[in-house]
Amino acid sequence: MTTDGSLIKYPPPAPGSPSDPEPELYELLRTRRVMQAALPDGSTGWLVGGYDEVRQLLSDQRFSRALAAAPGHAAQGIELSAADTIAGMDPPEHTRLRKLVASAFTARRVEAMRPRVAAIVGELIDGFTAGPQPADLVTAFSLPLPVRVICEMLGVPAADLDKFHAWTSALVADWQLDIAEIMTALIELNSYFAELIAAKRAQPGDDLLSALIEARDSGDRLSEQELTRLGSTILVGGYETTTNQISLSLVVLLDHPAELARLRADSGLIPAAVEELLRYVRLTGGASLARITTEDVELGGVTIPAGEVVLPILPLANRDQLAYSDPDRFDIGRAPVSHLAFGGGFHHCLGAQLARVELQEAVRGLLARLPGLALAVPADQLTFKPGMAIHNLSELPVTWTG
Repeated sequence: MTTDGSLIKYPPPAPGSPSDPEPELYELLRTRRVMQAALPDGSTGWLVGGYDEVRQLLSDQRFSRALAAAPGHAAQGIELSAADTIAGMDPPEHTRLRKLVASAFTARRVEAMRPRVAAIVGELIDGFTAGPQPADLVTAFSLPLPVRVICEMLGVPAADLDKFHAWTSALVADWQLDIAEIMTALIELNSYFAELIAAKRAQPGDDLLSALIEARDSGDRLSEQELTRLGSTILVGGYETTTNQISLSLVVLLDHPAELARLRADSGLIPAAVEELLRYVRLTGGASLARITTEDVELGGVTIPAGEVVLPILPLANRDQLAYSDPDRFDIGRAPVSHLAFGGGFHHCLGAQLARVELQEAVRGLLARLPGLALAVPADQLTFKPGMAIHNLSELPVTWTG
């Protein structure tokens, strides 16, 4: 599958900075769209990079998440933490658990949270602008914003960030992190939630975790293990991706001054700009969670046999030349086209609307309050934390006026 006749290796090398070029893998998938690759454990899998092909994969139940997460199947990195969670289930089990929390994430309820999100944005900007320059926007803004939002919603003390952040970082690891580290983090996070659940049983609050406890204790609609894992999954999913999307979105905006000027001149473009940022930013270097075919499936003109591992490459699908005009151009005025940043099918991100509101208010607040916001170092000097499935900036030093 490569020029020397061997299978290309997956995953591609982690980027050294946001400006690193695309790996060979991406260049091949732009034309082949569906191709076989060698995985780190010595097995093979199928990579899918075309927009239409990824959409089909995500919505077709012949590509099973439950089989990919089943005991005995080789797994590494983020795949380990997804096992036995809603992210590792197929319908009807997935549908049952999703229904328990879906009402908390409806567009109407999330929109009602916008004033609170905007208030947190303002508080965080007040906090870091009162200190010295440059400031690290990751620790001062990008991380605490979604943490505070999801903690308030779920009923987790935001003051416990130092406890659970190291665990959640391990749970979104790439294929290189030691399995023992991931399992230790998983055990400790679940133990934390078991203790929190016990405390909320004794003293319930007006929060999502208390509602899930009620569903468990009164309605018997989920097991105790499902309750614990659902709480930890919502927490991890509620801030890890949004934190890094905020940081990388700012890097993109500052790297495109003409588009940034358009946005400053017309705040009405913010929703469209956020959608373009979601499409344009390569939040991950590799695939979404794996699927396994339950039967032979034709995808993109290729027949994938039953029992094969299939990996959708969402960032590449969002740059598909057949789906988007000039896809590598960042354009906040781009005509609306559905992107796959939140996945698709029945595993479409439950918190997509919440992430949108957080991103919109983050951009709105930063641009309105800090007209002179700028990187304190050249973009090619920014670095990513190693061993992460999500592109996670080590820090984002910025200066500002205003």
